[in-house]
Amino acid sequence: MDTLVILLVILVIVVIWRGPKTIPQIGSMLGRGVRNAREEASRIRNGEDEPEDPPAR
Repeated sequence: MDTLVILLVILVIVVIWRGPKTIPQIGSMLGRGVRNAREEASRIRNGEDEPEDPPAR
């Protein structure tokens, strides 16, 4: 319950500081971060240790 209150306070501060138009951008950035973290976690669980793109030489 305390984390919900903290998140709401942070949201109010962001709206006051950046304006309501930036909320969708922040949400999409957080969504991409969560999606990338889940993909990496599933790769680790499946044993895929090799990176997708080989380093350029």
